[in-house]
Amino acid sequence: MSFQHQELALGRWQQMTLIAQMANIGSEVERFLSWRTKNNPELSRKAFNRALELIELTLVDPKHSKRLKEIARLRETFLGDYIGNEQVPAIDASWRKYFMHFALAARKNR
Repeated sequence: MSFQHQELALGRWQQMTLIAQMANIGSEVERFLSWRTKNNPELSRKAFNRALELIELTLVDPKHSKRLKEIARLRETFLGDYIGNEQVPAIDASWRKYFMHFALAARKNR
């Protein structure tokens, strides 16, 4: 399997806390939303795929074995909200709000 985040896939991702992982996923989700708003489907699709890749890396992280249901639900909801590629401002705002909490917590924990 080919990864966009090669260094993270090789083990660096597992060294991060869940909060840091979620903040990084949120960064890719924000890029996806931003490029989609700017009507750039190619860059939007790439950011979407990178976000999914990071969610997958989080799912296989052994330290999250008790959180698999939550992380799998995140993936399912993210895919469900955006696979149709419709732009719904309320859904976009919900994702931004959801991930903002992780970004703030990650910054606080630095």
